[in-house]
Amino acid sequence: MSGSDPVELPGRAAVAKVVGPIVAAIIVLGFYFVRLGHKAFVWIGSGEPAAIALGVGVLILPVLGVWIVVATLRAALAHQHLARRIHDEGLELDVSRLPRLPSGRIERAAADELFASVEAEWEADPDNWRISYRLARAYDYAGDRARARQTMRRAVALEQHERREV
Repeated sequence: MSGSDPVELPGRAAVAKVVGPIVAAIIVLGFYFVRLGHKAFVWIGSGEPAAIALGVGVLILPVLGVWIVVATLRAALAHQHLARRIHDEGLELDVSRLPRLPSGRIERAAADELFASVEAEWEADPDNWRISYRLARAYDYAGDRARARQTMRRAVALEQHERREV
């Protein structure tokens, strides 16, 4: 999550500018994981106890790396799905009039005020994924990244539950 302006739905060229480097990074990581895995199997196949132990340890790295890449991509796609739905429903947080620092970030007092208003909405209906999404964005604008991620995960789970119920 970033502390940027409300979600704007980009055109094909803008999507390509974002997706292209992601795909390139995944290809590079895939190459790295394959090479690392190959090296691990070479060490394991050597028959020497120290090399086998090293090979097993190194083999964990590509497995962990693949898991991290998959988990990150799944989360990004889920967040983008929610952002699109929120945009389509006209429920984005309007931060266009909030005062900004020279860096472009929203001033802390304004972000805290925005957060307080969205938190009040959430307290009235904590099981609404839309409000949880808005709360996650408010946390992000207020600079609390850990709670923003946690709340966004909750919003994703609530939205998925809602889709299964329909």
